[in-house]
Amino acid sequence: MNVAKAAQPFARGTVLAMLVVGAALFIALLWFLGHSTPPTNNGGGHAGGRGLNGYAGLAALAQADGFAVARTRSQSGLDKPGVLILTPLPETDGKTIDRIVAQRRRTGPTIVVAPKWLARPLERKLDKPRGWTRLVGTTLPQWSGFADDVTVTLDQPKDYQGRGWRTADGRRGPLPDDQHVESGTGQALVPLVTTPDGRILAVYRDDNGHYPALDALANVQEHPLPPDDADEDSDSAASDKPDSGLYPVILVFEPDLLDNAGLADRRTARLALDLLHAAAANDGDRQIVFDLSLAGLGGRPNLLTLAFEPPFLAATIGLLLALLAVGWRAFCRFGPARTALPAIPPGKATLVSNSADLIRRAGRIHLLTGPFADGLRERLVHRLGLRRGMPAGETDALVDAHLARLRPQAQAQAQPQAQPQPQPQAMPFSLAVAQLSAARNAPDAVRAAQALHAIEKDLA
Repeated sequence: MNVAKAAQPFARGTVLAMLVVGAALFIALLWFLGHSTPPTNNGGGHAGGRGLNGYAGLAALAQADGFAVARTRSQSGLDKPGVLILTPLPETDGKTIDRIVAQRRRTGPTIVVAPKWLARPLERKLDKPRGWTRLVGTTLPQWSGFADDVTVTLDQPKDYQGRGWRTADGRRGPLPDDQHVESGTGQALVPLVTTPDGRILAVYRDDNGHYPALDALANVQEHPLPPDDADEDSDSAASDKPDSGLYPVILVFEPDLLDNAGLADRRTARLALDLLHAAAANDGDRQIVFDLSLAGLGGRPNLLTLAFEPPFLAATIGLLLALLAVGWRAFCRFGPARTALPAIPPGKATLVSNSADLIRRAGRIHLLTGPFADGLRERLVHRLGLRRGMPAGETDALVDAHLARLRPQAQAQAQPQAQPQPQPQAMPFSLAVAQLSAARNAPDAVRAAQALHAIEKDLA
């Protein structure tokens, strides 16, 4: 097979630019696949919210105090060591919260903050940063399945004034709204923060754990650890022994102790830091993890992450190997690509030949005889200077007369004789036209067309 060098469709610089732009767009696509998550500053009550009901201020305060602050959108991030702060929505499934808290009893301390405020994001304006909110109402957590022995209330008399918060050591501070104070009651709860009239705002579970820092903040007697040589034969002694491997569970009923609205006061901010320090006392890592998944910002696994996890990992490896093979094959090729000659070469002769083959296969040769004769007649009229628009018979007679003057013997051959058939080139024009018009098969049509072609050459 004959081959020829293919012309280069693009310059080398153009190809290089296409490769660079394509690679940049592919990298951008991978970045967007891995970071396609909703914004955190959406006015919600979580660590990314900068509104009155958010906890972005607490995260910034903890980070400024030396804590390593992290935020997680997935359930897998809840297994990290350190203090975990949960800020679930009012309608979050309580069993999910209970499962998370139970799994972390020997991983790290857990602080669960109850929701209270219903907030609406303010319309974005030049003088109002993104994420600011307006408080439009209150709500209570509906967490069936978690801490069912605890009751959270917002009910208080019409003229009730909570007059802020206080701790066991006598410290006091204000609350942003004394008309709406959320408190809780229950069994096995140790109060950390209360109102002046005794409503409980924050507690930790009395679950036989050893929490000296929380005990000191609550001003209760510390549960001492028994000596190593203590008698453990008694069942009662074993049941009373504090478990030093447990981490505390802290329940904050009043979110204004930790949210942005409450931290606007310096005393409340100091109290929030004290709660964090007391919770992290049993944990050597000064790390705080804010959960965003229970606050409605749970991130779904993105396509980029799924591509490198079973069962899609095998397909991803196969695709990468195929791309590597294709790239290596393209890199090792030398010189421009070589292509075969076209199946139909260009040119007028090829076009005429292909058209003739198509007409012959279609069996429509008899439809070409009339237009062929008319076209040749028009050419002869122009060549001989005859008058245009005459009937075909008169034109044919004038052409025969002109041909007779050139070849006198052609007129005699027009009469039928018993002599041998004359050659096509000696045939009169009118007779050749008549034979072409009467032809119904290819051989007859070709013979008559050859005779007309010979006459046209003689009259040239």
